[in-house]
Parts: sequence; C-alpha cells; structure tokens
Amino acid sequence: MNKIDILKQIAKEAGEIVKEGYRAHKEVFHKGVVDLVTPYDIKTEKFLLQALKDHFPEHHLVGEESHHGSYHYDKAIYIDPIDGTTNFIHGIPHLAISLGIWEAGEPLLAVVYNPILDEMFWAAKGEGSYCNKTLLRVSTQQILQQSLIATGFPYAKVNKGIEYHWTINSLAKLLPHIRDIRRLGAASIDLCYLAQGKVDAFYEIDLKPWDVAGGILILLEAGGKVTNANNQSFDFNDKSIVASNGKIHAALLEHLEKI
Repeated sequence: MNKIDILKQIAKEAGEIVKEGYRAHKEVFHKGVVDLVTPYDIKTEKFLLQALKDHFPEHHLVGEESHHGSYHYDKAIYIDPIDGTTNFIHGIPHLAISLGIWEAGEPLLAVVYNPILDEMFWAAKGEGSYCNKTLLRVSTQQILQQSLIATGFPYAKVNKGIEYHWTINSLAKLLPHIRDIRRLGAASIDLCYLAQGKVDAFYEIDLKPWDVAGGILILLEAGGKVTNANNQSFDFNDKSIVASNGKIHAALLEHLEKI
C-alpha cells in the first residue's frame, strides 16, 4: 500500500470515531470563550497520532489538541481530528478530519475526509487531487462580481481586537463586489470546495497549520492559488490566508485589507 492510500485508510478508520460522536450526546468543554472541544476530538486525535506514528515514524506529528511549540519541521504531519467542532456539536455535517504531510516547507500528501457525507478529498503532489474517485478542478470564473466566496470568523472576535476589525472591514469592503459570501465553519472543507469548483475563493484570518495544511495541497493540485493578504507566498506564520481559482485572485486582494 502506498503512502497516500495509508493516509486515506487511517482517516477512514478515524472517521468511525467521528461518526459515533456525531450521533451521540456529547460533553462540551471550552478551550476559550467560544473555542470548543469534545472527548471525541481527543479520542480521534489519539487514534490518529498512534496510527500515523506507526506508519510515518520519521515525521513530527502536529495535532490541534496535543501540540505545543513550533509549527516548522523538516518533516511534519499536521492533524486536525475534527475541523468544524462547532458544527459537529450542533449536528451540522460540514466537518472533516484533516491530514497534511509537509516536507522542507512543501506539501506532499493530503487527506481531508468528511465521514458524515463520506467525502474523501485527497492529493499527492504532482498527481492531481480528487474527491473519492473524481478529479478536481477549480472553477473557471474570471469576474469577481460573479464569484461566490467562502470565509470564516476568528475565535478572537470576542476580544474585538485586530482580528475582529480586519474581518468586519474586509467583509464590508468585499461584499458589494461579489455574488455572495458563504461561512460554513471548517476551513479544510472550504479549501476542498474551492478545489472542487463549488466556490471561487476563500479567505480567513488567524488560522492554524492544521486547519489548512491538507486543503492547501488539494487546492494547488486542482489548479488553485494560495497567498497571504499581502499577496506574498503563504507561510504557516502568516496571519491571513487568501486562496482562489487563480483567476480572480488579484481582484479579490484589492478588497481585503493588508495585515
């Protein structure tokens, strides 16, 4: 079994834990004022850490619920056990297990799996990206005014600090110049929907590597583009991420504040 198939199988098995939790009554704990975690996030990550350690022993494992310290390693796997925990708690099926393997600062393998809808997004560098067995391509939309844009809101919004004001100001500037906004609640899936051509762009502030490490490769392999809000190459240290089909990227950036 090759590495991408191993990664898909691990995600599939972890998905059984997520499906069990999705249907069950859940205890909910607070990591922050509105940042939530459940025992199923912890249980899923524990399973993923062990399975990935067994198959990829040379990689640092960077998991949302367990990792502390640097995000940058020569070889790393970025793990979000349940991206979209708030959706998971509320019974909204927009959520995913996200796994991204990066080496020397470049994405090599990715799986973003929604076990509720049985959508397995995956990619290997240079080999295209897929949803289950269907090859993905970004949309052909070239006009910003006719574009559907996905976004998300930062947890730090409760403090009404820089993240809050950037989000509100950018939304106010952008909204008159696009078809509409979608805020679905899981960045990994948003990037995959962009790769699938369901939306034409995605932007957000204050994300972590495990939110985007899988989706970035899936988008790039589908012909998309990723930068920060300053139109520089995206890095995990960046405050912002801007992703698109590549055709509306410059026009989109004109309406997003630099940060």
